Amino acid sequence: MCSSKSKNMSQEAISQINGRPVLQPKSNQVPTLDRRNSLKKSPPKPLVHPISSKIPSPRTFSLNSPPLSPKSKFLRKAVSSEKPKPVAKPVKLSENTDGVCREVMSMVAVQKQPGSIAAARREEVAMKQEERKKKISHYGRIKSTKSNEKNINVEHEKKKRCSFITTNSDPIYVAYHDKEWGVPVHDDTLLFELLVLTGAQVGSDWTSVLKRRNTFREAFSGFEAELVADFNEKKIQSIVNDYGIGLSQVLAIVDNSKQILKVKRDSGSFSKYIWGFINHKPVTTKYTSCQKIPVKTSKAETISKDMVRRGFRFVGPTVIYSLMQAAGLTNDHLITCPRHLECTAMAAL
Repeated sequence: MCSSKSKNMSQEAISQINGRPVLQPKSNQVPTLDRRNSLKKSPPKPLVHPISSKIPSPRTFSLNSPPLSPKSKFLRKAVSSEKPKPVAKPVKLSENTDGVCREVMSMVAVQKQPGSIAAARREEVAMKQEERKKKISHYGRIKSTKSNEKNINVEHEKKKRCSFITTNSDPIYVAYHDKEWGVPVHDDTLLFELLVLTGAQVGSDWTSVLKRRNTFREAFSGFEAELVADFNEKKIQSIVNDYGIGLSQVLAIVDNSKQILKVKRDSGSFSKYIWGFINHKPVTTKYTSCQKIPVKTSKAETISKDMVRRGFRFVGPTVIYSLMQAAGLTNDHLITCPRHLECTAMAAL
C-alpha cells in the first residue's frame, strides 16, 4: 500500500513541476521527449525588416514587369524613414604607381592615428623656436647683405660722405664727389671747363650735366680758350644743331673764352686771376650739415661783379660760388666726410 501511494505522489509532484514551470527555476525544467523533437524540427525564422518585406526583391522582377513608380507609398515610406549616409569620394590613383599608392595609403593611415596631428604641431613649434633662437643669437652682430641696396647702405655708413650723397645718387655723381669736388684746381683749361659746367647747371642738376660732360668737351674743342674764341657763326650754328646746346649758351661760352684770353694777358693766367681774390689760399669751412652750406657768399659776389665788369656772361654769385666749390677755392665738404681732411691736405701742398 505504501509503495503504491508513494509512486502516485511522486508522479503527481513531477506532473505539477512539469505543468507549472513558472514556480520552478528554468534550469530545473527537464523538457520532455516530444518537446525536444519539436525544437529540432522547427527551423529558426529569419529576421525580416518590415519595410524591406513589403519591397519585392530585385530577383523576383521579371523582364516584362513595369518599373516601380517613385510615387508609390512603400517607396516614399522607405526613403523617408532611412536617412542617406554620406558616401566618401574615391581617390583616383594611377595603376602604374603601385608603390606610391601603398606609401600614400600608409601615410593616410598614420595621419588617422590619434595624436599624430598633435605630434606634427609640436615638431612645427619646436622648429620655429629654433629659428627664433638663431635670429636672436645673431641679432646685432652680423649685418645682412642680401641685396645690392643693403650693400650700398653699409658702404655709405662706413664712409659717411656728405649728406647730399645718398644711396639713390648716380654713380657718376658719387665719383665726382669722391675725386673732384673740392680739389684745388690751378689749370686754366680745367677752370674754363668748370665755369661752363657750373653755368650749364643753372636750371638743371649736377648729375645730368656730368653725363653730358664729354659732349661739351667735344663741342668746345676740349675747352681750349684759344680755339673756342675763334668760332665763327657757322661753327656756332653747327654746335647748336649737332649737340643740342642752346644758342644763347653757346654764344656765352664763346664770349667767356675771349674774356679768359684777356685775363691771361693782364694777370698771366686765369688761375691767378681767380685765386687772387682769396689770396691763393682755399677757404676751409666746418659745416656739419648740408643745410648750413650757403648758395653764395660775399666773396662770390665780389668775384661775380668783377667778372661781369670784364664782360663775362652767366657769372652770377650763385654760379661763381658753385665754381669755387668745384675748383677747391672753398672746401665745403662736411667735417664728417673723409674728403674734408683729404682736400685740406691737398690745399696745404
